[in-house]
Amino acid sequence: MEYRQLGHSGLKVSTLSFGAGTFGGGNEFFRAWGNTGADEGARLIDQCLDAGVNLFDVADVYSDGLAEEVLGKAIAGKRNRLLVSTKCTFRLGKGPNDVGSSRHHIIESVHGSLKRLGIDHIDIYHMHGFDATTPIDETLETLDTLVKAGKIRYIACSNFSGWHLMKSLAISERYGWARYVAQQSYYSLVGREFEWELMPLGLDQKVGTLVWSPLGWGRLTGKIRRGHPLPEQSRLHVTADNGPQIADEYLYKVVDAIDVIAAQTGRSVPQIAINWLLQRPTVSSVILGARNEEQLKQNLAAADWSLTTEQVAALDAASDVMPVYPYWHQRQFMERNPLPV
Repeated sequence: MEYRQLGHSGLKVSTLSFGAGTFGGGNEFFRAWGNTGADEGARLIDQCLDAGVNLFDVADVYSDGLAEEVLGKAIAGKRNRLLVSTKCTFRLGKGPNDVGSSRHHIIESVHGSLKRLGIDHIDIYHMHGFDATTPIDETLETLDTLVKAGKIRYIACSNFSGWHLMKSLAISERYGWARYVAQQSYYSLVGREFEWELMPLGLDQKVGTLVWSPLGWGRLTGKIRRGHPLPEQSRLHVTADNGPQIADEYLYKVVDAIDVIAAQTGRSVPQIAINWLLQRPTVSSVILGARNEEQLKQNLAAADWSLTTEQVAALDAASDVMPVYPYWHQRQFMERNPLPV
């Protein structure tokens, strides 16, 4: 397993990490992801550790806190071998202050996550989304205080716009507070909008990327391709409306290109899709989900080889789309005025 620096920090994370969103199955939406219990979860954790995975990601809202509880039981006795990442911001509770990135909600959320996970500190703590109702300096000062108190080690964000992240970094620099070292972002061969603004920002500001949903919201499992539409038992029938919409023809075009490389390499569609991400700028780690040991074994095998330059170029071409304004205009400028070699 390869280990990479997490953005502008000294922390090293495995290029593949494990997402515990399948743990718990506490409501209908998350049951569609999975309902892994503590015993099976412990086996998956051991399988990851044996493969060299050192980062395990969860969130307080996954199964209404149950995913954190199950993960906590699964990692019991193994804490010194792994890093834990969790998140807050989204609603967890019915009260007016049970949502957002306020000082009140962050502190309550950190204490709740520590209790559910059964640990004394969180290695990477994310703001799960941007809260426009709370001053950014209130959020960042609170996170900095928690870092200084030893409750969390590093801070990160998720699902921010470029200006959200850039403004946050500027405020951290102004006051000397802890800065976001990573952004957890949706990125896949069928979802490349991350490249338009957030990736260039990450390169410029040395913010690492933790990729979530690397298989395009479950569309790059190899079960969906031209002539083989979405299977009846697919979890996408439950979860698709909560994720990005993708035109069938675009998906088929990308999978056609993956199938060509699969025939060349003997690798699966998911392995190729994950390996492509590992070649992308700013990517520190790709978060894998798995509902059983065989699925996890297959996904972990995505990191023990590399696509060729030609194969990466073929996948780039097949998955390319015209970006929205102003990015299509900026692309035209770069194409007409290439940098000197």
